[in-house]
Amino acid sequence: MTRPIDIPAMVNAHSHAFQRDLRGAAERPGAPDDDFWSWRTEMFRLAYALDPDAMRDVAARVYAEMAAAGYGAVGEFHYVHHRPDGTPYDDPNAMAIAVAEAAVAARLRVVLLPAAYHRNGWDGGDRPPEPGQRRFCDPSAEAFLARVEALRAWAAGHDGVEVGVAAHSVRAVPADWLEAIAAYASEHGLVLHVHAHEQRRELDECEAEHGCSPIELLLRRGFLGPRTSVIHGIHVSERDVAVLAETGTIVVSCPTTEGNLGDGFLPALRYRDAGVRLAIGSDSQVRVDPFEEVRELETGARRERQTRHALLAAAGDLWSELVGNGCASLGLADPGTVAVDLDHPDLRGVAVADLPYALATCASAGVVARAA
Repeated sequence: MTRPIDIPAMVNAHSHAFQRDLRGAAERPGAPDDDFWSWRTEMFRLAYALDPDAMRDVAARVYAEMAAAGYGAVGEFHYVHHRPDGTPYDDPNAMAIAVAEAAVAARLRVVLLPAAYHRNGWDGGDRPPEPGQRRFCDPSAEAFLARVEALRAWAAGHDGVEVGVAAHSVRAVPADWLEAIAAYASEHGLVLHVHAHEQRRELDECEAEHGCSPIELLLRRGFLGPRTSVIHGIHVSERDVAVLAETGTIVVSCPTTEGNLGDGFLPALRYRDAGVRLAIGSDSQVRVDPFEEVRELETGARRERQTRHALLAAAGDLWSELVGNGCASLGLADPGTVAVDLDHPDLRGVAVADLPYALATCASAGVVARAA
C-alpha cells in the first residue's frame, strides 16, 4: 500500500456559505429565460429566512465539506448582515461571527470579507431593496466601516480568523463608497474584494450610469491593486485585462458556479498572457471540490484556444500556483497541507513526478486521505 503524500491545501478565495442550501432547489425548472437574475431571486428568498443559528448550521455543513475535500482556508464573502427587516442584531456582527465560529470548528482558516451593500441596482438607490436584500444593506459607508472595525476587534481575539473588506459590486454601492472602502483597506493593510464583470447586463448598466466598465470605475476610485481581488472577471475587454495586469489585481474564478449560473467563460489564456494572477473559489457551493474547480479552469482554458498548452503547461504545477495566488488574495502565508491517497482509483498508477499534472486533470476530492 502506497503511503499518502502531502500537498498544499487549496485556498477557497470566494465562498458564500449559506448558498449551499440552494442545491437542488435552485435547479427547479423555470421560465425559458431563466438566468442569473432569476436565480438571484431564489437566493434572496433563502437569505431572508436565515438567522444566526441557521447561518452557523449551514456554514458548519459546508465548511466540513471543504475541509474533507482538500481546502485549508476560505474567504467568506459575507453580506447577510442584519435582521430580515434590515435592523441590526444586538451584536451587529452576529451573522459574521456565526460563520467564523463554524469555520474554526471545521479547522479551516477563515478570512471574513464583510461586503458593503446599499442599493438595489443602478437607480441611485431610489428603488427600495427587495425583501431578501434589506438585510444586506447599510445606511452609509461610515456605518458599514464601523461594523467592520468592530468585527476586526472581535477577530483579534480568535485564532484562525482574519478580516478583510469588500464591496459587493459596483451596482450595490454608490461610487463614493468604493473610494471610502478602498481607503480603509489601504490604511489598515486589508485585502479588498469585489464582484465584477460576471454578467453582460452589469456592464451595460455600469456604462449607462458611469460611462465606463466596472473595472474602469474601480480603477478611477482607487479600488484596484495587488491586495485586491476581482471575483469572476468573465466579460472583459482588452482594456479591462490591461488594467488588471497593470495594477496587479487578482482575478478569482469560480468555474463550477459560473457554469451552473450560465455566466460565461473566463478568458483564462488572455489573463495568462497578460500576467494576471488567478485564484479559485467555490462561490455558491453547487460543488465543493477544489480538484474539480482546477480541472474546470484548465479545461476551459484549453477550449478557449483549442489547445492543450494552457494554464497547466505554463505553470507546471497549476495546483500550487492557485494555492499561492489564493493566499495572496486572502492575505495568508500558509493554508496548511492535505494528504492525498495515491492508491485512490483517480491516482493509482500515477508516478509521483506526474502528480502535479494529475491533480489538475484527473483527481477529485475523493483522493484526500481521511484521518484514521
